[in-house]
Amino acid sequence: MNLGKDDRMMSAVSAAELAPKTYAWEIRATGLKVRAGRGKMAVDGLDLTLGTGVHGLLGPNGAGKTTLIRALATVLRPAGGELELFGRHVGGAGAAGKRGGGSGAGHRSGSGRHRELRRRIGYLPQEFGYYKRFTVREFVEYMAWLKEVPKKDVPAAVQRAVERVGLADRADARMKTLSGGMVRRAGIAQAIVNDPSLLLLDEPTVGLDPGQRLRFRELLVQLGADTCVVVSTHLVEDVAAACTDVALVADGRLVFTGTPDDLAGAGSPDHVGDTPLERGYSALLHDPAQERSAW
Repeated sequence: MNLGKDDRMMSAVSAAELAPKTYAWEIRATGLKVRAGRGKMAVDGLDLTLGTGVHGLLGPNGAGKTTLIRALATVLRPAGGELELFGRHVGGAGAAGKRGGGSGAGHRSGSGRHRELRRRIGYLPQEFGYYKRFTVREFVEYMAWLKEVPKKDVPAAVQRAVERVGLADRADARMKTLSGGMVRRAGIAQAIVNDPSLLLLDEPTVGLDPGQRLRFRELLVQLGADTCVVVSTHLVEDVAAACTDVALVADGRLVFTGTPDDLAGAGSPDHVGDTPLERGYSALLHDPAQERSAW
C-alpha cells in the first residue's frame, strides 16, 4: 500500500465543506436507538462521541456493531435518541425540532441532507455488491461517481485509492477474477476514494493475509491523523495495533470506552484470553467461571 502523505485527494468541494469546522465531534450519539429490520432494537440507548483518530468498535456477535455502523453511514434511520454527524442532526427524537430552525439548510429535505453527508463519508460494509465484469478501476470509478466526486478528479482519485490498498497491479483485472482478500481491498479502495472526513469500516480485515493486515493497519494510522475512522472488528490485535481508543458494545449499549491499554488493564489472569486485551475484553463482558464452562 502506498502511504505517502501527498496522497490526500484534492477535489472541488461545497462551500459548507470549505467552511471552518464548527462542531466538536464528527460523531455524537445520545440515547441512540436503532432497529435491525422490523424487530429487535439492536442499538438501545447508546451514548457515544468520536472525533479525529482511529476508533475500535468491539463486541460479541449480535451486540449491535453492524447496526450502529449502518446508522452512522445514514443507511438506517434512528428509531430514537439523537444522532449528529459533523454537527448536523441525522435523525432521532431531536431531529425534527432542529430541522425546523430558521436557516435555509434547516428546511432542506432529509434526502438532501443525507446526500451532503454521504459525500463526506466512506463506508465499507461487511458484504458489498459489485458487477463481476467490472474491473477494479471501473468499480472504484463507479463508486466515486455515486459519491459525487467531481468528474475531472475521478481518474486521479481512483488511482490513488487503488495504490493505497496495494491493487495498482490488478487495477484492470475483472472483479470476478480476484481472491476474497483482493475483493476486500477493492472495497477499502472505494471507501477512501472520496477522501472522507468520516470512514466507517465493518470487519475490514476479513480475508486479508497477515502481511496485508499489517499494511492495512499502517494505512489506518495514516488516515486517522486527520480523519474520524471507526473500525468494527472482532480481532483485538487489530485494535491494539492501530486504534487510539476502543468502544466496547454489548446488547446495543456502550459498556466501555478507553485506550487499548485501559482495556488490557481491565482483565486479570483469571479471565479467558491469550493476551491482556482478550482478558480485558472477557472481564468486561462475562463472568470468568461462566465463560470457561460455555462453548
